[in-house]
Amino acid sequence: MSIIDKLTKPAHLIDMKDIIREGNPTLRAIAEEVPFPLADQDIILGEKMLQFLHHSQDPVMAEKLGLRGGVGLAAPQLDISKRIIAVLVPNPEDEEGNPPSEAYSLREVLYNPKIVSHSVQDAALGDGEGCLSVDREVPGYVVRHARVTVEYFNKDGEKKRLKLKGYNSIVVQHEIDHINGVMFYDRINEKNPFEIKEGMLILE
Repeated sequence: MSIIDKLTKPAHLIDMKDIIREGNPTLRAIAEEVPFPLADQDIILGEKMLQFLHHSQDPVMAEKLGLRGGVGLAAPQLDISKRIIAVLVPNPEDEEGNPPSEAYSLREVLYNPKIVSHSVQDAALGDGEGCLSVDREVPGYVVRHARVTVEYFNKDGEKKRLKLKGYNSIVVQHEIDHINGVMFYDRINEKNPFEIKEGMLILE
């Protein structure tokens, strides 16, 4: 049985055992474009990836399944070299502590996503980045674009465009890196991991 056959079985819930770790060559390969119309398996895989992110953010399910929390997942992390990413970014609560009116600021499965334009300004997360495929902390600023415009196809084959900034922009860039064989720590300055270039935005 192929990996995609196993992961898309109705009863299978993706868990940490399905996620490959750094050192696996699939994480360094440039993934293949997905042909349209999509095969049923590719649609189901996208839904299962989104389901995994839901479970990872739900304290009860995360504990039950032994999941690390995540906001994004790329097919290569499941040892499937296809250009499919899923992102699920919760909306932060407002300053008074009221729950957000919409649960997610970004919830989407993107097929064949690509960055078509980006800001000159760079940005990085103040706390650095982590990755479900990396079981260690790598300190340093992961330098990315502050704003990006991304084109992709949804599961119905419709071409979409997203303009992203801040945290959402960084999440999507992290996942697009995965389908291009790039790991987040490739973007950390080895000699000076916490260097702040002029105009760089540090997102807390």
